[in-house]
Amino acid sequence: MKTYVMTLLFSGFVITGFTQNFSAGDTGVVTQELVISTSSASTPDLTVANYAREMVKKELDPFNDQALLTLHPRAIPFVKDYFDENEERLTKMKSSAIPYFRTIDNIFRKYQMPTELKYLAVIESELKSSAKSWAGAVGPWQFMPETGRLMGLTVNKHRDDRRDLSKSSVAAAKYLKDLYAQLGDWLLVIAAYNGGPGRVEYAIRKSGSRNFWDLQYYLPAESRTHVKKFIATHYIMEGQGGVTTTGAGDLKRLGKIQPSQAVLDNTLLQTITGKYSSVIIAKNLNLDITLFNQLNPGFDSKVATDSYGMKLPTDKMELFNTRKMDILNESVQFQLGPGVSATATDNFPKEISLPKKPETQGKQKR
Repeated sequence: MKTYVMTLLFSGFVITGFTQNFSAGDTGVVTQELVISTSSASTPDLTVANYAREMVKKELDPFNDQALLTLHPRAIPFVKDYFDENEERLTKMKSSAIPYFRTIDNIFRKYQMPTELKYLAVIESELKSSAKSWAGAVGPWQFMPETGRLMGLTVNKHRDDRRDLSKSSVAAAKYLKDLYAQLGDWLLVIAAYNGGPGRVEYAIRKSGSRNFWDLQYYLPAESRTHVKKFIATHYIMEGQGGVTTTGAGDLKRLGKIQPSQAVLDNTLLQTITGKYSSVIIAKNLNLDITLFNQLNPGFDSKVATDSYGMKLPTDKMELFNTRKMDILNESVQFQLGPGVSATATDNFPKEISLPKKPETQGKQKR
């Protein structure tokens, strides 16, 4: 059985070539880095979320397990408090909202977007179609009228597509895709979804950094808290972090870490050919992209021109061989370009691209 073990790494330690120095300025405590590793050991009879919650509170030997995903030190206090206050409510929602999550997952897969972005709708509205903010944002994805129309939704006194889960999820997938194309970092995308891309671009210019944790105090308090809520919700719902909860810079550094011997002992090697995509393989196998990159350095550039000796955990290799043709087809479609056309039976709004971002500092509402 896979278990998720959380380990605290103190700032300044060198972990197999991975060194990172952080400021403890906004935590008020000794800077620590929380990482998640996988292990084959058995665990107590706890839910994944409960187990994660318990392990957040413990300080373990940082050299026992190899880091796969990081929870940034500046997020630790917030995530711990969020677990305490919201775990029961969100754990119940995880079961009751399955039909809603399936709808969003199917749409986000169509647009080649990480399905865990559905948790953004959880913190926006708790998936309620009736949700309405004081500023006029409406529906599960809390679109403002003008942004909803820009994304192809009908918003007038007779009809409001923002309240339709399917149509608004299509609009959200398109909007998030555009934001990622502009910002290239999922934490910045979450901040921009709340406060507008103009605010994020302003914070990047003022801070001189594209790292959310460095520029966060140039953002409105609501936007930086929004990012941390998303990270915490992801941990509660998934029992671990993911590509959307880790900054782009951290993902690159993590990809250079060598997997532990325990992980390597449980892997299989298979030579593959074809225009496979690491992102699509990881998504279909429900495998952490960081671990995939650690096992298969330079995968995307090498497999595009030659055969590649791909390494995967034993159970994932079996799943890959079951789905490999579907994975290859989706990989090819993914690499051909971002445009995805709906089928004739899909009642989805037409694709509309975002306009060029303004040069002003003012807040851009969704």
